[in-house]
Amino acid sequence: MVAEPPGFFAGLFRSLVRGIAKLGAAVLFLGDILRSSPYALRRPRLLAEQVHNTGVLSLVIIMTSAFFVGMVLGLQGFDALARLRQEDLLGAVVALTLLKELGPVVTALLFAGRAGTAIASEIGLMRATDQLSAMEVMAVNPVGRIVAPRFIGGVIALPLLAAIFSCIGIFGAWFIGVAVLGVDNGAFWTQMQEFVSTEDVREGVVKSIVFGIAASLIATFEGYNCPPTAEGVGMATTRTVVTTAIVVLILTYIITALLL
Repeated sequence: MVAEPPGFFAGLFRSLVRGIAKLGAAVLFLGDILRSSPYALRRPRLLAEQVHNTGVLSLVIIMTSAFFVGMVLGLQGFDALARLRQEDLLGAVVALTLLKELGPVVTALLFAGRAGTAIASEIGLMRATDQLSAMEVMAVNPVGRIVAPRFIGGVIALPLLAAIFSCIGIFGAWFIGVAVLGVDNGAFWTQMQEFVSTEDVREGVVKSIVFGIAASLIATFEGYNCPPTAEGVGMATTRTVVTTAIVVLILTYIITALLL
C-alpha cells in the first residue's frame, strides 16, 4: 500500500478552508448584488441587453445541442424499450428525462461554457483595465452598474433556454422515433401526456432557476474578483466553467433528493 505523502492531509485541510472561505465570499457577493438589484431594475433597457447577450446569443448552441441530444435519447430509448416491447412509451421516457433532469443540467453546462465565460471575461477585463476602480472613484457602484444587470440577465435567460432545450430535444426524439424508426405518432404524444405531470415540469423549472442563479453568480464573482492581469482573466474564465459544472451536478442531486 502506497503511503500518503507528507503534509497531504494538511494541504487537504487548507484547500477545504479556502473553499469554505470562497463560498462565504460568494454568499456575501450575492448579498451585494441583491442590494444593488433595485438600481439595475430601474434600467430595463440594460437588462434587456444582458438577456439578449446571455440568452439570445446562446440559442444556436442550445438548439443544435438539444436536437442531437433528443435524437440520441430517441435512439437509445427505442433500443431499450424495444427489448421490453414497450416502444410506445418512448415519448414519455424522453419527456421525463429532458424536463426533469437532462434539459436543465445540459443547458446550465452549455450556458457556463458560452455565456458564463463571456460574463467572467468581460468583467475581468474591466478589472484588469481599472474600469471598475474608476467607477468607484466617480462614486458609481460597479456592482449595481455592471454586475447586477448581468446576474439578473443570466437568471432570466437560463430557465427560458432550458425550456427551449427540452422542447427541441423532444422534437429530435420524435423525429427519430416516429419519422425514422416507425413508432406510432399518436402513441408517442398520448403516452407523454399521460405520464408527464405538472410536478415533473415544476421540478425542471425549479432546477433551471437554481442553476441560473448559481451559474450567473459564479461567472460574475469570478470575473469581479479575478487578478487584474491577462492570466488572471483567463484563470477566471476557466474557473467559471469548472466550478459551475461541479456545482450544477451537486445541486441537481440535492434538489432531486429533496423533491422526491
